[in-house]
Amino acid sequence: MTPDAALIVCRFLFDAAVILIWGSSAYLCALVSPELARIVGVRLRWLSAAAIAVAFASTVAMLPLRTAIIGDGWSDLFAPEMLCAVLTQTDVGTAWMVQAVGAVLLGATVVLPSRYRQMGRAACSALLLLSLTLSGHAAMNSGWLRVLHRINDGVHLLSGGAWLGALVPVLLILPMLGRGALQADARVAVMRFSTAGHVAVALVLLSGAANTLLILAGVPSDWSFSYQRLLSAKIAVVAAMVLIAIVNRYVFVPKFARDHSLLPLKICVITEIVLGLTVVALVAWFGMLQPR
Repeated sequence: MTPDAALIVCRFLFDAAVILIWGSSAYLCALVSPELARIVGVRLRWLSAAAIAVAFASTVAMLPLRTAIIGDGWSDLFAPEMLCAVLTQTDVGTAWMVQAVGAVLLGATVVLPSRYRQMGRAACSALLLLSLTLSGHAAMNSGWLRVLHRINDGVHLLSGGAWLGALVPVLLILPMLGRGALQADARVAVMRFSTAGHVAVALVLLSGAANTLLILAGVPSDWSFSYQRLLSAKIAVVAAMVLIAIVNRYVFVPKFARDHSLLPLKICVITEIVLGLTVVALVAWFGMLQPR
């Protein structure tokens, strides 16, 4: 495996872990009743702990992998002078320092009182997502356009992460819709997710379109570039996710009100999660490439 391939894997693991933490924590904090959030949080505790560990480990690995890519390959993985130069003289190094602080703070949330834990994780994971805007293709711009590009990237990451990451706790809440003492809370939580999802999807689409214009000044039409081929694939997958979300909200949710069938809702949510992870993998890949 080359350092480039290893970094793509590392980026995917980091992005997926942080998106899970951000989306699930923000959803449980803002849109779910305290008692239901507590129950779902307990059920997610091992997955959340694993995601925090993955976010921390992938953060540690990214700096030497970046150094190996900039240098002469694996031989420069831990070269002190190269590591120092990348850390102090590049946008990648600045982004990594912010990312490292965020990862440490995220790990420290395990010692917070339970009533503040989800809020702390939401804040730290948001910082980690925003740290990604400090490097990447926004660096190709200068002045106010660079600032605008980074703000747009931040909106895209936070809205997309909120949508995808919240799907995991939603999947756990769905079985509570038809029974149990928290049935009413579960219904409210799912409807709030649906309402917030409309906003998140709109922001994802608008910021994604703006990002494409900022980078390519048009649509990805030159498929001789791997970046544009992979971006086109991402757009197609996101379109499929949006279509599934619309069918879920306007076909299967009303159908559930009549016959209480959870299976179509669960299938839609699981499919969205799988497609969302596909999007994350594509972004981890084409984020390493030249757009044109």
